Parts: sequence; C-alpha cells; structure tokens
Amino acid sequence: MRVAVSGSSGFVGSALCASLSADGHEVVRLVRREATDVLEAQWDPARGHLDAGVLTGVEAVVNLSGAGVGDRRWSRSYRRIIRESRVRSTALLASAIAQLPEPPRVFVSASGIALYGPDRDAEPLDEDSAPGDGFLAALCEEWEQAAAPAKAAGVAVCHPRFGIVMDRSGGALGAMLPLFSWGLGGALGGGHQFWSPISLHDTVRALRFLIEEHGCVGPYNLTVPEPVSNAEFSRILAAQLRRPRLLPVPGVALQLALGAYADEVLGSLFVLPRRLLQAGFTFDHPAAWSIVRAAV
Repeated sequence: MRVAVSGSSGFVGSALCASLSADGHEVVRLVRREATDVLEAQWDPARGHLDAGVLTGVEAVVNLSGAGVGDRRWSRSYRRIIRESRVRSTALLASAIAQLPEPPRVFVSASGIALYGPDRDAEPLDEDSAPGDGFLAALCEEWEQAAAPAKAAGVAVCHPRFGIVMDRSGGALGAMLPLFSWGLGGALGGGHQFWSPISLHDTVRALRFLIEEHGCVGPYNLTVPEPVSNAEFSRILAAQLRRPRLLPVPGVALQLALGAYADEVLGSLFVLPRRLLQAGFTFDHPAAWSIVRAAV
C-alpha cells in the first residue's frame, strides 16, 4: 500500500512511518525542506503549495501536521501559528485530494480531545459529546471542518482525536520521566483532574487500524478505555520507578510557567474511545499502569 504522511518527522509521525515501512508499505513523506530522496515530497502549506501529483496512486493520506501546543507560551502570534499550521495544511491536503481523478480511499486527518474543552470534570465524553469552549476546542472544530473537500469528493475521512500520547521517547511521559527518576515528580495542581492517555504504541496501531480497515469514517477518540486522575498516574509512575512522590506542583506555578496553556494541563477530560472499540480495535496498553510498565 502507498501512504502519504504529513508531519512525518514528528513524535507520532516518525513512529507511524517506521511501522508502515517495516511492514513493506511505501511511505511518501511530505516535508517542508527540500526533498532528499524519491520517497519525500516537498510542500509548503503556509504558502498553499502542494503538487497534487505526489498523491497519485496513494491509497491513504495521513495528516499529522501542526505546531506543538505546549512548545511555547501562548502569545497572540503563537496562537496564530498553532491554528494556521493545522487548518491550512488540512485544507491544502483536502483540496489536493479532491482534485485527483482517482483520489485515495481514506484521509486520516488529526484532531484532539481538546475539542471537548479544557475542563469537563468527571463527565464521560465520547465522540457524540458536544464540543467545549476555549481556544483549542474551537481550533479542533475548525481543524476537522477543513477536511470537508475530501469528504465531498467521496473519500472516507477519519479524525483521530488524540489524547495524551505517551512514550519514554517524547511527549508528556518523556518530559516527566527525568523528574520522577530523580524523585522530584508529583501531581499537577490538585491532581484530581482526569487524564485520558494512550501509549505511542497503541496510537500507531490505532492509526493503522483507521488506514487499513475499510468502513472507518468520522471522529475516533484515541484514548485508553480507563482514564485516570493525574494524582493516580503520578503514583503509578513513581511506584514503577521505585521513587518517592513530592508534593503536588501548585497550579499558580504552572500558570506562571505555561501561561494560558496551563488551563489545558490542569483541566479534566474523562474521554472514552467508544467508536474505536465498537469498530473492533483492541488495546495492547488499555490502562495507565500498562502504559507506564511498557515505557519504563
């Protein structure tokens, strides 16, 4: 199978490309720099440049482009970068797909559980739950809507709504491991907020499920079936590392360090992968303890 992937050098994208290539699939990586081999294609979503010909013969397109939401404090200019890096790239790919005489079978275009808002407490949330409020919630709605041209062209459009993707190589867990390994880790804020994580391993498996299983369409929450409080996650991680836990990190300290993004970190989202389970997907790491045990 020939698969085109944007965001191929990112945390999730690089793992997905490696998995597909290892199984003999031909992966075309969309890159912003100059292409260095025949399986790379240069594009420039900021300027609206993409040669649709690079998608000829592709059965699936996976769109994972987007600036990191936690990479910097949320200035007005960085909010614009976060938004445009997602919406413009998605709209460009969807339009290019729609123009092809023989479009790909499926367009897997990323989204996030931030669509449900920064804080829904312990309310169980699935794909039918109403969107929430705030910058990221509105962005995720716009991000998904940007794929409309591909859907109008008859392509199966899937939106994996990513939870907190975890692996020792990066993401939230990668950032937490050094502190917890040194015995300096603790819960964030009150620690009562629910986290909806997923291992990088199962993230890749779920993306491949959406790519390879015919009939998948619409939003899919990529989260474990058993969300966990932040305090419980920190307890599990400290116990696995055989290290003590410190007192919780005060919310005010996170506000000072992260600015507006702290509201997302301290918020509570109890998100369930109902549609993924109904489609027949099974998790290798269905709970926080299994994610931590596999990574540590």
